[in-house]
Amino acid sequence: MKYDITASLVTYNNDITMLKKTIASFLNTNLNVKLSIIDNSPSDNLKILKNINTQKIEYTHNPTNPGFGTAHNIAIKENLNNTLYHLILNPDIYFEENVNEEIITFLEKNIEVGVLMPKIVYPDNSTQFVAKLLPTPFTFFVRRLIPIKSILEKVNHKFELRFTGYNKIMEVPYLSGCYLVIKTEALKKAGLFDENYFMHCEDIDICRTIINSGYKSVFYPKVKVVHAHEKKSMKSINNLKVYIKSMIYYFNKWGWFFDSKRKEINKNTLKQF
Repeated sequence: MKYDITASLVTYNNDITMLKKTIASFLNTNLNVKLSIIDNSPSDNLKILKNINTQKIEYTHNPTNPGFGTAHNIAIKENLNNTLYHLILNPDIYFEENVNEEIITFLEKNIEVGVLMPKIVYPDNSTQFVAKLLPTPFTFFVRRLIPIKSILEKVNHKFELRFTGYNKIMEVPYLSGCYLVIKTEALKKAGLFDENYFMHCEDIDICRTIINSGYKSVFYPKVKVVHAHEKKSMKSINNLKVYIKSMIYYFNKWGWFFDSKRKEINKNTLKQF
């Protein structure tokens, strides 16, 4: 079967009420859609979600918990030849009707765009600054390990492109993995998520891989989704350790201080403004 858009949602002991809201948002459309839920939880309690709409939802219990990107890859591989667009969807997202319709319309008109993220807001409608430059080791160190407000604000003003106002379509090399619409042709060319990441940084990696394959990575604020996000990597020591491990792998892969491609991409991003 051919779908207008497929989506994958990776869960791990998530709140069922929030998950139902996320699922309802995705299914609230006239598009022909399919949602793959990859449940990395130890138990399969979430299988009850399959009863919401058995024709449009595929539930897979995956208790070995291989990680975020690896779990998404399970669904992507199943749907790669069944759709032109695949959505990476977080379990704490909800949105109004017609969001994906408008995104697909934009992507159909802009064949050079391989990956897209809409505007992301908190439940109070304030902007989440999740359209970013490619990070340097210095950026990572300051943002995660130096909790000095004045320094953080100065670094984030540029790194998170806050000065843009987040009100215009722009090419951005690092888009948050909470809501990524990716053309499957771009995935076929660039490859899927790097499974060496357990969690964190796989979104930076896949955006950069898609860019390197000749596609554009775009922030599209004409539509928005709500992300009820908590910065767990900042609140939990274990999550912070996972984040640091992922960042080390990322810089080992792409380059630490000598990464000419990063410098070129960031420079070209800033030239837009």
